[in-house]
Amino acid sequence: MPTQLRALAWLLLPILALSPVALATDNYLERAETRELIDRLVDQEGLDRQKLEGYFRDARREERILEAIARPAERVLTWGEYQDIFLKEERVRQGVAFFNEHREIFERAERETGVPAEIILAILGVETRYGRSKGSWRVLDALVTLGFDYPPRASFFRGQLRHLFLLEEEAGIDPAEVKGSYAGAIGYPQFIPSSYRAYAVDFSGDGRIDLVNSPADAIGSIANYLKEHRWRRGHPVAARARTGEGGSRKHFDSNYRPDTTLAELERKGATALPCTDDLSEFCMDQPGETRVAALELKGKHGPEYWMVTDNFYVITRYNHSELYAMAVYHLSRMLAGHLKTQ
Repeated sequence: MPTQLRALAWLLLPILALSPVALATDNYLERAETRELIDRLVDQEGLDRQKLEGYFRDARREERILEAIARPAERVLTWGEYQDIFLKEERVRQGVAFFNEHREIFERAERETGVPAEIILAILGVETRYGRSKGSWRVLDALVTLGFDYPPRASFFRGQLRHLFLLEEEAGIDPAEVKGSYAGAIGYPQFIPSSYRAYAVDFSGDGRIDLVNSPADAIGSIANYLKEHRWRRGHPVAARARTGEGGSRKHFDSNYRPDTTLAELERKGATALPCTDDLSEFCMDQPGETRVAALELKGKHGPEYWMVTDNFYVITRYNHSELYAMAVYHLSRMLAGHLKTQ
């Protein structure tokens, strides 16, 4: 570029930065795809056009959200590293205190759904430290940023925007004010808007469903979520596995969906840790036809071998990660141990 033209370009940059063309990318209401979405929401859901336009006009693109979703902990950490985030004594102490404060609610949730209280408690501990960290992002900004500037899952997050706007009337949630995670999850249990609408329940009996401020609704909703995803009452979650002398480890991998049985794995030289063992908190005494997955994780001291059941898979419906489900399970065992000594 000639020197004169280069100088002129530098002079024009401030003007171009303020032009409508430059600003259009930061003003979501100016985008054609936003107008199309608004049209659909008005036509199909009967939502107020003026109100929707106000939300999109106010929405902000957040670069840090795009950075965060590109590198979630579940994808970049090993099990040995991931567990250090959640399996801490402080989180256990906080969980025991939270349980004692809401004991009757936890006991009722377990009685009605079959989901153990310590599993519900552990999910609250992993998600928000029992309500202490519900998220600092405006959910509107998170979902608009991901719905329009994150192509790999844009369709999913635009769908979550629809659910968020519908929650305004159904649950009294203000889309412009409610805060949550960088992925748009809300409240104590970090439900995304579609899960909020599908699985949240009024467990407090006050006539409204409030996952942001009501521990009772959060406890009941987590239990209901797991029940609806086919939690099996009284069924184990996971057990350490032994391969034995000459046992093959090739059938252990990262697949956590139960696709074999205990009997089949035993024929291949692998067995679940029996509950008579000293490590009985990670054991399983089940019939040979019990469906399991043979899971290998990178632990602190090398490979760990596990047999995980349908209930483990149910936990992954909350967060599609074997690391997440294992953290929930381990934290639940730590919490249960402390609760038994009270």
